[in-house]
Order: sequence, then structure tokens, then C-alpha cells
Amino acid sequence: MVDLHDQTLRDAHQSVLATRLRTEDMLPICDKMDQVGFDSMEIWGGATFDACIRYLNEDPWERLNKLSDALPNTRVQMLERAMNIVAYSNFPDDVVKEFVHLAYKNGCESFRIFDALNDLRNMRIPIEKAKDEGAHVQGSLCYTISPIHTVEKYVEKFKKLENMGCDSLCIKDMAGMISPSRAYNIVKGCKDAGIKIPIDLHSHNTSGMTGLAYMKACEAGVDILDTSISSLTGATGQPPTESLTAALQDTEYDTGYDMDLLMEIREYFEGIWRKYKHLHRDQALRIDPSVTVHQIPGGMLSNLVNQLEKQGAADKYDEVLKEVPRVREEFGYPPLVTPSSQIVGVQSVMNVKFGRYERITNDTKEYFRGMYGRPPGEISEEMYEKILGPDWEDEVIDERPASLLEPQFKKKRDELEDMGLLGKPEDVLTYTIYPDIGLKFLKGDVEAEFYSKDLPLEEPDKEKEVVKRPRFDYPFEGKVKVDGNDYSVKMEGKNTVEVNGKKYNISVLFPEGHEASKTVGKDQASEQREGPTGEETDIGAPMLGTILDIKVNPGDKVSAGDPIAILEAMKMENDVPAPKDGTIKELHVNKGQDVEENDLIATMVG
Repeated sequence: MVDLHDQTLRDAHQSVLATRLRTEDMLPICDKMDQVGFDSMEIWGGATFDACIRYLNEDPWERLNKLSDALPNTRVQMLERAMNIVAYSNFPDDVVKEFVHLAYKNGCESFRIFDALNDLRNMRIPIEKAKDEGAHVQGSLCYTISPIHTVEKYVEKFKKLENMGCDSLCIKDMAGMISPSRAYNIVKGCKDAGIKIPIDLHSHNTSGMTGLAYMKACEAGVDILDTSISSLTGATGQPPTESLTAALQDTEYDTGYDMDLLMEIREYFEGIWRKYKHLHRDQALRIDPSVTVHQIPGGMLSNLVNQLEKQGAADKYDEVLKEVPRVREEFGYPPLVTPSSQIVGVQSVMNVKFGRYERITNDTKEYFRGMYGRPPGEISEEMYEKILGPDWEDEVIDERPASLLEPQFKKKRDELEDMGLLGKPEDVLTYTIYPDIGLKFLKGDVEAEFYSKDLPLEEPDKEKEVVKRPRFDYPFEGKVKVDGNDYSVKMEGKNTVEVNGKKYNISVLFPEGHEASKTVGKDQASEQREGPTGEETDIGAPMLGTILDIKVNPGDKVSAGDPIAILEAMKMENDVPAPKDGTIKELHVNKGQDVEENDLIATMVG
């Protein structure tokens, strides 16, 4: 018998719907899903925490509590990014321990813990804390293809994770590229090495060979396979639960699940799929064997398309896919999973958009310093110097990154209390992990993104299904009818549209290929408008994003390359540098302000 671990309520919509599934659309089907008999269900963690507070105006802690209560007979799990928790950088030990404690308290019974670089030093604290709480701990290694990621290395590290106290193990093939032979060899290697605890294989449909890999894993003795309900699979999603259940019937691997019940669940999610149709993207639905080259995981692929659209660079998609493997090799072959996938992916976008390493994200610099852990492979001195400068050796660390961090939880709790925003202990973690968007959420300033909430869940009338979309000339203001609904629309011809008095990004409302989406953004980042010495120079935003910090004041003298502001774009931090030596005359933005490409940030003279 093989058990299935269900990913529908977490990784499935992260991979095919840009992590936008709302709790209100999960709860009605929980009772039926709870009856299936899954080994476990992943309902939390990964990008869902960020998406809740950034896009959905939902409290992620309330989601965990509600879903765990609605699934009393099934062990519920979260995906935990070791010392990164659910974000993109390391946090100190006290924050990680408090997070695990409160996640367990709110109903999380199982923790799938991984580190993006497979650095076991980063996994020790969350593993120990989850064990102390009484939770099930699944030690996970990220699968990737490179000269240094051999079967023997995986078996060796899995044995170490078993010795660290893990209750089960997971081969985390986040990009869906594991071959049948590699799946067989790693599972068989672990069994032959005397590993006693259950082994789970997590993969995606992306490459088109995952079904074969799952079958070979069964033959090697795998204990658990990850799936999701077919309505939310697609190419970048997991193999479909119903299909795998049917395939294993009448074999020694038979799950024993009720197919009629699974079909009822499938029917529900068919309606959900239509409800979120504005997020459907062809790239997430088509099989793509090139994943074995670029190795971009499903969740990142789905979000990369969304992010490129927002940056007005959707036409750069193929170039970015070609750039990713080059950057990955130069970075020492990190597995592409959050946060390394974001670091490599965003740097690849920068290289395509501005020229190779002409703009280097702060997160790339931190990666090269060792602040995410030890890179899996060797990095050339030339790359270190390119990223960190001639004195790079003085900046690189070789110890566990979190050991350099001061405790934060008490300090952040006091800050939140002083602001009058401390409602519960969990709020401290929301603020600590995402200080800017978390604070905005806690203040009640986040507006939920548009979605097709008015569309019926039943099968649409085929005769009325095709609706001619409006074509806009800019500026535009008036009434439009979309899918039978009337909207008051105002568009100025940039990246935003005002619908019924609320502003949204154009790419949220209109999928790639729509007439409106073609007007979004420019191909190139803004260039500084430099005049002769002593004249004014405007400094514009290189891309759409949010001002995280302002590093200068009017009157400050700056040198070329000094950071004027920190811009968060595509979930990564980027310096906005001074184009030359001079003096800051005026600032045109505030901390926390959203900006579009070329929006004016500062004016300098000199």
C-alpha cells in the first residue's frame, strides 16, 4: 500500500493560481476531503502566508486555525523554510522557535522542513523545536540536477536527517524534473542504507515524466506520494490524486481510497477553477520538458509569469528561462526553491532587463556573503568579485547565518505594542517576518485583490461563455460589461486600472495577450536624465515595486552608486543607486509607497 499526501490547499494553487486561493473557497470542501483517508494534507506555509497578507487581506493564522478545525481526522502540515520560516531571509533562533510553537498551537500537526541549499545546519533549530512541541517532523531535501547532486549525496544527507530525529523524509522535487531512474535510485538507496522512517516523494507534472517516476518510486519502496485534486493540477501542479488512485488500484500499492468520493471533491474544485479564471496562464498548464534545463519550480514559474506581466516584461519570458541556468551555475548550483529560486530568478530578470549583473539585487549580495547558508558548489573568485567587490573575502562568512543574528521577538513585540497594533502573539510574527506588508496588513490598509467572486460555480451557459473583451484607448473612463457584470472603469494608460473606485494592477484583471495587458510598462528600465555638472538629474524607479526604505535626506552628498532608496520588486530588495556624484535636492516618495516604472524617486544636483 502507498499513502497519498494531498497538496490541493497549499502547493496546488501556489503552482497554478499564483497562490491566490481564498480560505472561503477551501472550507466548504474540507469535510469531504477529511473523509478520504490521506496520510496528511498540506494546508499552510510556503507562499500562502505572504499571499494572505499581501494580496488577499486574510490573516494566515486564522486560515490555519479554521482549516485545522475543519479537518479533525487528517494530520495537517505546513511547509516550513528552515531559518527562513515563510519568507526569504534567515531569522534568529528565538523567532523561529516562537513561530513553530504558535503554528503548532494553532493546529499544525506536521512540519515539512527544508533548506533551499540543503544546508542541514539551517534545519537543526526548527526540527528540534517541532519535536519538542510534539509535532510530526518531515525532513526534506530539495531535488535538483547538477554535477554535484548525486544519489550518494542525497542518501548520505537523508541518513543524517533520520539521525537528527525526523519522523519521515521527503524528496522535494519542486520543479517536477525527477526522472524514473533517479526516483528509483534515491528511494532504493535510502532503503538499502537502512533508513527505517517513511519516505515521501513530492513532484510536479511539469516535465511530463512524473507519472513514470512515481511508478518507479513505488517499485523502490516509497511510502508516500504527493498529489492534488485534478481540477487544480495543470503542468506545474502535482500529479492528480484521482488518476494515481485509479492507476494503483488492484496492485500492491493500492491506496484504498473511494473514487466516488474523490470525484465529488473534483467536481467542487472544477467550480473553483472557473472562479479563478482570471489567473489562468498557458505556461502553467502546458507540459514543458525544458524544465530539466532551466529547473524553475512550478510555484516560481506560475508567479514568474505574473511578476513579468506586472513589470511590463512578459515578452522577456523566454530570455529569462535561458538566463536562469547560466546564473544558477555561476551561483554554485543551488536548488531552485524559495528563496534561492527567487534570488536566482529575479537576478536573471535583472540581467535580461538591464544587462548581465549591471544591477545586482541585495539578496544576491547576501547569498554570496553566505547569509543564506553554504552554497552547494564552488563559486569562482571572478563571480565573488563581480558581486561583492575586490574585498569580497572579508565579507564572506562560513558559519550558520542565524548564529550572527540578534534575538528579535521581544523587540518586535514592544514595537507593535507601542504602535497599538498588538492584538495577539501571532501578530508579532506577522510583523517580524514581513515588517512592511505585515504592518500594512495589521493596520487594515491592505485591500483584497480583484477575483471572479461573482461568477457562478455551476457549469456556465455555453452560448454565453464567449464574451468580447473591451478594447481601450487611453485615457479611458466609462462603463464596461465583463462576463455579464457592469463596472465603472478609469484607465490612465499606465499599470493600473480603477474599477468601481478601487485601483488594481492591469495584469490582475486582464490575462497576458489581452489588448489592455499589451500597454503595460516598457521594455527598458528608466534611465537617469543626466545634465551637465551642476544641473538637476532625476532618479526614477527602475521597475514597478514598493519603496521599502529611503537612505538619504535632502542636502545629503552622495557618490555614484550610493543607494538612494530600497525598492522591493518581485519580492526581492533592490538598491536604487545614485547615477553620479552630487547632492540630493528633493525626495518625491515616502517609505511604503508603491511606484511604477520610471516614477520619480529623487532629484539631485551636481
